Amino acid sequence: MTQHIWSPWRMNYINNHDKHEGCIFCQALEQADGPANLILYRGSQAFIILNRYPYTTGHLMVVPYQHVPDLNALDASIRAELMELVTQSTAVLGRAYQPNGFNIGINLGAAAGAGVIDHVHIHVVPRWVGDANFMSTLGGTRVLPELLEDTYQRMVTTWQA
Repeated sequence: MTQHIWSPWRMNYINNHDKHEGCIFCQALEQADGPANLILYRGSQAFIILNRYPYTTGHLMVVPYQHVPDLNALDASIRAELMELVTQSTAVLGRAYQPNGFNIGINLGAAAGAGVIDHVHIHVVPRWVGDANFMSTLGGTRVLPELLEDTYQRMVTTWQA
């Protein structure tokens, strides 16, 4: 794999990394699935979307359709589907990228680091031994081995396989 530090996507990230009006998840749901909205899968009560600003290649989020700020506002069937989609996500990411592990987490509230405070979501981040190196730890720079559009195509293809 070739590592991309600079790319048109990366410049788009730098130039357009401002706050969105409205909920990014609800807006994505209104669009047709594809590289523009990054939705990989729609379940009955939740969906899976790639993170537009990933920590690692394949970083995705599992999101309920219901726009609520925390897990307590969801009924048990939605929470169960979220966990099932997290499980499916790790399996698909495992087939697509063969990571050495995963970080799975929920940031509830601004103090916990939530970027989208009012629509709860679960991050699934593939990890590889040595992926937290100088560039990310001290340099404050993320190095992704492929473009986001390529990640979307790989994940969609692997999900359907």
